Amino acid sequence: MTPPHRRAPLVGLLVGHTVSLTGNMLTLIALPLYVLAETGSPAATGLTGAVATVPVVLGGALGGVLVDRIGYRRASVLADVVSCLTVAAVPLLDATVGLPFWALLGLVFASGLLDTPGQTARNALLPEAATAAGVPLERAVGWYEASERGARLIGAPVAGLLVATLGALPVLALDAVTFAVSALVVTVLVPRSLRPATPADPADPAGGGYWREFAAGVRFLAREPLLRAVVLLVLVTNFFDATKSNVLLPVVADRELGGPTAFGLLVGAMGGGALVGSLVFSAVGHRLPRRATFVTAFAVVGAPPFWALAAAPPLPWIVAVFAGCGFAAGAINPLIGAVELERVPAHLRARVFGVIGAGCWAGMPLGALAAGVAADRFGTTPVLLTVGCCYLLVVLTPLLGGPWRTLDRPGAPARPAQAPAPVG
Repeated sequence: MTPPHRRAPLVGLLVGHTVSLTGNMLTLIALPLYVLAETGSPAATGLTGAVATVPVVLGGALGGVLVDRIGYRRASVLADVVSCLTVAAVPLLDATVGLPFWALLGLVFASGLLDTPGQTARNALLPEAATAAGVPLERAVGWYEASERGARLIGAPVAGLLVATLGALPVLALDAVTFAVSALVVTVLVPRSLRPATPADPADPAGGGYWREFAAGVRFLAREPLLRAVVLLVLVTNFFDATKSNVLLPVVADRELGGPTAFGLLVGAMGGGALVGSLVFSAVGHRLPRRATFVTAFAVVGAPPFWALAAAPPLPWIVAVFAGCGFAAGAINPLIGAVELERVPAHLRARVFGVIGAGCWAGMPLGALAAGVAADRFGTTPVLLTVGCCYLLVVLTPLLGGPWRTLDRPGAPARPAQAPAPVG
């Protein structure tokens, strides 16, 4: 049996990650509804979503080197403290001197700037925490992703109910408290001594300047065909997901499904299904064929939510669709996370994960902005149908082969090489 003090770092990472992402879910629900109530404009809501995701991309791209330099534990705590202060400023300013739209956008940008480096830092500590606890890596990654899904399950419905009863600004004040709690949990349970044990590569330019270290992460990703393919695929699917989560879902929920409660219920249903899916994957994922699992899960989670919103059946049917799609989504991030942790050296984790995250999220600001403009011009139903069809086509591309053939675990029997099919 693993001693309790050896389990504390993994518990600290999981609890801190859950609490921090619960705060993110409160913002995800409260912020677009606040903007929609203040402006009545899907385009303004889309602009806010774009401003919220731009710092996520910048923080992912440029923050990895900083995380490597200041330490993973310290970076996680610092990110939560900054998020606490910036989110708390929104209701405080609104209640005192007033909060013009441009100031809201500035606070939203500042709040998201360190969010990605904080998550990157916790993710980079996961292999060492899993080893200390005596837990297989894929199981630890599954638990880690399950904690994110649990945050959606808890945070989204609670946020919807609170926004419906109290309004958006009190929910943002509560959000600030969750970030403070996350910082405290990581500070207490994750020791300073927890860090990658692998020594740095002598060829790695660590200590040679910020941009040289950043370039080392970019070069490593450029030399990994499978990781490049993953980034490109997720970049496109995140573009589509941003149209739904930042604009189309809040607008449809507000105008057709009953408002904040329905919005929170749908996000929570997706998160609850994904929580179950992550836990199931953590138990059996190491026995499943990776590429078949990856494509099947992405195909199930991609198009159906868009089509369900476009078809507009009764709310319980949409909730059921979102829950089923969430279950499939539970396998995607643990699978991708396990592949990244297997292929990226320990001393490069933060900067490479940061570059990967930035690449994956780079399409989200444009997706939110484009969805707001398209929904204003064409309405939500045509946009939902179009995006759903495009999503399905994109997620089937790993079946074409190429670097996706190497998705299987290291050491697994490889299939005989085949000549590429001619492109028509």
